[in-house]
Amino acid sequence: MAFNGAWKIDRNENYEKFMEAMGINVMKRKLGAHDNLKITIQQDGDKFTVKESSNFRTIDIEFTLGVNFEYSLADGTELTGSWSMEGNKLVGKFTRKDNGKLLTAYREIVGDELVQTYVYEGVEAKRIFKRG
Repeated sequence: MAFNGAWKIDRNENYEKFMEAMGINVMKRKLGAHDNLKITIQQDGDKFTVKESSNFRTIDIEFTLGVNFEYSLADGTELTGSWSMEGNKLVGKFTRKDNGKLLTAYREIVGDELVQTYVYEGVEAKRIFKRG
């Protein structure tokens, strides 16, 4: 339940390199690095409702831990996969529909921040959020 609440992007680490590895063009990478992303998370047992709101889109995502679902990134990349809980971390394992490669995502609370870590093709990036 620690994830519950509204989170606003504070800073990125290695995010442009990650987007480059994902095959996102330079213009979209520049925009993506400054998307003003806000995430609202509501957890009810194994069910999560996540609202993502940025300069580009607002999307509501509902998922249940361990159950596959489909998701599209802001750049249109389509994924299928699921989130699970490992200790106090949310771990997402998603497969790209276009090339079958794995994208792993982690969400964890570190101090008073929500840290999202992405790993794709050996490139790791972090997006750090503060309550807001």
